[in-house]
Amino acid sequence: MSLVKRTSKELPEDVALRVSHVSKDFKLPHEKTNSLKGALFNMVRGNTGYTLQHVLKDVSFEIKKGDFFGIVGKNGSGKSTLLKIISQIYTPNSGSVQVNGKLVPFIELGVGFNPELTGRENVYLNGAMLGFTKDEIDGMYDDIVDFAELGDFMEQKLKNYSSGMQVRLAFSVAIKSQGDILVLDEVLAVGDEAFQKKCQDYFFEAKRKKKTIILVTHSMGDVRKFCNKAMLIQDGVIAKYGLPDDVANAYSEYFLEQQQKVVQKDNEAVRLEQGNGIKLVDVKAMVGKEETQLLNINEDFDLDITFDCSRDIKRGIFAINLIDQQGRVALATSNKINGDQETFTKGKHRMLFSIENVLASGDYHVNIAAASGDDLLLKQSSVYQFQIRKAKLYDQSMTHPKVKVRLS
Repeated sequence: MSLVKRTSKELPEDVALRVSHVSKDFKLPHEKTNSLKGALFNMVRGNTGYTLQHVLKDVSFEIKKGDFFGIVGKNGSGKSTLLKIISQIYTPNSGSVQVNGKLVPFIELGVGFNPELTGRENVYLNGAMLGFTKDEIDGMYDDIVDFAELGDFMEQKLKNYSSGMQVRLAFSVAIKSQGDILVLDEVLAVGDEAFQKKCQDYFFEAKRKKKTIILVTHSMGDVRKFCNKAMLIQDGVIAKYGLPDDVANAYSEYFLEQQQKVVQKDNEAVRLEQGNGIKLVDVKAMVGKEETQLLNINEDFDLDITFDCSRDIKRGIFAINLIDQQGRVALATSNKINGDQETFTKGKHRMLFSIENVLASGDYHVNIAAASGDDLLLKQSSVYQFQIRKAKLYDQSMTHPKVKVRLS
């Protein structure tokens, strides 16, 4: 953890940080060649011995003074590399970073702590690494200890601290360092519940006081709660920049789309069963003419089921259950809701269950059964899966949908 102290006459007074056209590549080495013959062979073939990984690609943005700025993205998207460039740990291949004032990066908890030194000595060591004088650290020391709640342990060696105590001390040093810009990487994911609550209280206070903070997090709740601006990085480029709700929704949408691909693959792998005189041929959720495994909340849909009868089935009953992720029955219905049982003639049939979607968000799977009067002909669980995404501002509890059934 090091202190970045930079000023630029080119930056307007209200701008805390500006990143301009930053790109960063890393060389990933191939398997090492130990023989001269192998090295010469690689040279002849033009094999460089490494693969170039483009981590950041022409990234530009700026943060105003007083912004609580969130940076989100999946693992490997480039956000941690960006933080290290902002903090002058890495040097970009191209582009520049300009900062107005002192920047305190808190990228890895406890970096720079010495386990053989006491808590007190580590505070002064860390403060010196951040660029503060002894007198400045003297002025901050009591606040650091009070926030960490470690007054009885400061004369003990750090190696005798629990991991939670070390986290509290490291975070306290960072936030009490009186820098102009504080950079935090996933800090709310560590520590016990009481400490996380204390961190959140600090963030609310920092937001009220218009302190400039850059927060990297996987929690969209924290982005919505604390940030006034945010940015989504995907594959080394800025995919979304702007209001926290918009960025959080874009981030969630990306992961929902990935989940949908997994669900689609699982659905394709399901082997539909042959019953007594009836066989399932196809099951899918439809919105209009398009199949989807990812439904918006309150978006009505059809459960489209095709089955094949090897003989005429009199007094035919075709039933479905929708089961939520807690294993509860969210919907149980059949073609009997239209009146009398029907005769399914020999051949293929298509039945549409048109469902009024008042289901709560979450994962669902479909169970199907068919009968002739009281005789069970077919029963298969988890023939199909789908998801209902969360509402942007609220979710609703489970209720019972209305259903219309059509046979063709």
